[in-house]
Amino acid sequence: MFKEKSFLVIGMGISGQAAVKLLMNKEAKKISILEGNVNAVEEDIRKKLPEGFDGKIIIGSLPEEEISELGIDIAVLSPGVPLDSPDVLKLKDKNVKLWGELELGYKTGAGKLFGITGTNGKTTTTSLVGEILKLNAKTVGNDVFVVGNIGLPYTNYTTEMKEDSITVAEVSSFQLETIEDFKPDVSAVLNITPDHLNRHHTMENYIDAKMSIAKNQGSDGFIVLNYEDEVLREKAKTLKCNVVWFSSKRELKSGFYMRGEDILFKRGENEAEEKLCTIHDMKLLGAHNYENVMAAAAICLYGGIPLDTIREGIREFNAVEHRIEYVDEVKGVKYYNDSKGTNPDAAIKAVEAMVRPTVLIGGGYDKASEYDEWILSFKDTVKYLVLIGATRDKIAECAKKHGFQNVIMAESLEEAVKISADKAEDGWAVLLSPACASWDMFKSYEERGKLFKQYVKELA
Repeated sequence: MFKEKSFLVIGMGISGQAAVKLLMNKEAKKISILEGNVNAVEEDIRKKLPEGFDGKIIIGSLPEEEISELGIDIAVLSPGVPLDSPDVLKLKDKNVKLWGELELGYKTGAGKLFGITGTNGKTTTTSLVGEILKLNAKTVGNDVFVVGNIGLPYTNYTTEMKEDSITVAEVSSFQLETIEDFKPDVSAVLNITPDHLNRHHTMENYIDAKMSIAKNQGSDGFIVLNYEDEVLREKAKTLKCNVVWFSSKRELKSGFYMRGEDILFKRGENEAEEKLCTIHDMKLLGAHNYENVMAAAAICLYGGIPLDTIREGIREFNAVEHRIEYVDEVKGVKYYNDSKGTNPDAAIKAVEAMVRPTVLIGGGYDKASEYDEWILSFKDTVKYLVLIGATRDKIAECAKKHGFQNVIMAESLEEAVKISADKAEDGWAVLLSPACASWDMFKSYEERGKLFKQYVKELA
């Protein structure tokens, strides 16, 4: 089909570049590019693309006449491109088919597919599933690909996939907005709490985007869901595929659950109870990570991976970088990097994982979030809140509304680290868990986290 179709790739980040490379490999009839950044330079874009690319590059907005002149059949959108942007609306008006890079990857890939979404925990769960699959591959000899929102474009790897390959994809709500045939063998929705409402506008739209991961799954497929999420309990009633539950708060008739320090499971209501592991068998910290482990185990078990391999993978797995990542101990104070805590719910989980009195660094880009529940989660754990970024005044006002007075403003992350080190006493912790995106001061949460670690090392 590619040889008969003309494509427009929108956005020249890593996923856009990967999409162009794949379309060239598939000998698409024509490939054009739209880069919305008006400061982009065409020559610089061409340097990032495979040799031989000779398509048109449009910088800025898309003139309507270009849609017809280029004969665009399908537009491939990078995840950061909103469906209600003016250029996308022009394409819709001309009945151009819209795919995301995720859909393009699915249409050109092969083998078994596991897809993981949710507001929080996606990266840890995806990484753990990937490690378990790689352990299994040492025995069976198949290829494993870990792709998607984790930072590795799906389309980079589809030409290498074979029928015995297994791909695990971390999938965002942005990517799910543009799926057509995308159909995992096993999917998972870890949780749904408010996030990205500046993009989706309503909570209903956000929930619909997340749940669309299962829209093409039938009776031969499985979806792993968090029983403690009321939204998921309700949405499960509408699904056509088989539901596998996990819970950190109650024992279930079937699925994965906790009893004390043990993680147990039943494959069915009439099946015998089996033990997966104890919380001491893993290197991860906090109740939310026990949920991630249960979800990963369920995905792998129902994806056909032996139980002993799953247990081994859980034992060996280390915490993901930027997710409650232990950095160092300086003068009796332990420092943790949770830069990936980009929304209040993620940051709550980080606070709840702390077992020491804590100085918390928060604030950043405003995604139209509310911070009341985050502040209320501080309880006796958080002793000081050091704020940076665009949201610092909004968060400070919220904190004081709830009676939390120990709020300190900082002009930079470096200053916030120095203030935190000054306030923290021997036996305390300092936690970077911003509850906000990074884009007001940093290129990404990764850059924010790496700088935090650098500033901590400089304290020593």
